[in-house]
Amino acid sequence: MATENSHVYHERQRLQFCLLHALNSLFQQKDVFTRASLNAISERLALDDTNRETWTPLSILFKPHHNALTGNYDINVLIAALEEKGKSVIWHDRRNGASSIDLDAPEDVLMGIVINVTVTRFAGIWKSRHWITLRRIDGVWYNLDSDLAAPEPFHDTDKVREFLDFAIAHGGEEGT
Repeated sequence: MATENSHVYHERQRLQFCLLHALNSLFQQKDVFTRASLNAISERLALDDTNRETWTPLSILFKPHHNALTGNYDINVLIAALEEKGKSVIWHDRRNGASSIDLDAPEDVLMGIVINVTVTRFAGIWKSRHWITLRRIDGVWYNLDSDLAAPEPFHDTDKVREFLDFAIAHGGEEGT
């Protein structure tokens, strides 16, 4: 949905479809990717995998690259989805922090940043991973996290770096 405060497109969290929301927010358009298209990518990746795990009754729900009911797609689906759109991923983690990312690069070099962070929900009972998109729009960097009620602008690139360094220090991994 387009937010009331600007022209920034932002999708809200549903189940564990945060990668779907992160990708659509990255591309700033509804339905660039759909649940069906991400499921198809996941299924294709599973068929292409030469080290297929043996099938169990739980395989109906817990696919190698996603959960059939709730989403929860992995990094392989992110990379394949972006490659389908002619984009590439540069991986960052604790070994190379946010200072290695040129946040002022033109959009054809740096479309945005997608981060995979650890989240704890339900009073600490449930721990999982969550995809977050950061994107520069009209010169302003935004946090487009689908858990947020609306996009949150960063004051400047130093605040973006602080956010990224914190996320990386606490187990986050990102692709630019």
